Amino acid sequence: MRHGSIPGAHGRVRPLALLGDPVLHAPCAEVTDFGPELAALVEDLFATMYAARGVGLAANQVGEGVRVFVYDCPDDEDERHLGHMVNPRPVEAGGVVVRGPEGCLSLPGLEAGVERYDEAAVTGVTVTGEPVTVRGTGFFARCLQHECDHLAGRVYPERLSGLRHRRLMRKAARASWSR
Repeated sequence: MRHGSIPGAHGRVRPLALLGDPVLHAPCAEVTDFGPELAALVEDLFATMYAARGVGLAANQVGEGVRVFVYDCPDDEDERHLGHMVNPRPVEAGGVVVRGPEGCLSLPGLEAGVERYDEAAVTGVTVTGEPVTVRGTGFFARCLQHECDHLAGRVYPERLSGLRHRRLMRKAARASWSR
């Protein structure tokens, strides 16, 4: 029997912002209020991420332009990483650059080979303002970089060029969720 709260158990599932929504393309604001609204947002992010079967979700993906993301993501050794970051800043990205399949809950059903470093570290704070640094390798490093990109107003198709970018954008334009 679990004694702790399950992330997202008290949250509500929110609609996802989809590619083309202006909130996804604007840099997010720093969080300055660490009250109950922030805790509720983190719960909503977990609930929404789990409902959509994702491994990470940034606040702007549910229409909130603030620097917060959640994650429940394995690394390449299948070690589970579970948590949230408020006002995160990438502090390190290194190792080798790997092109791997990447998807996004704001582009449902699509993915493309995106180049990312296989090591990353992000620093920030928790919902209570406690400092935290998270380090990841492999798939989890990709997740951390992806979510930090969201908070900077960037979606993964912007990391593609040439034929790979055009091909993904054609698929997005034909998708049932496209505007």
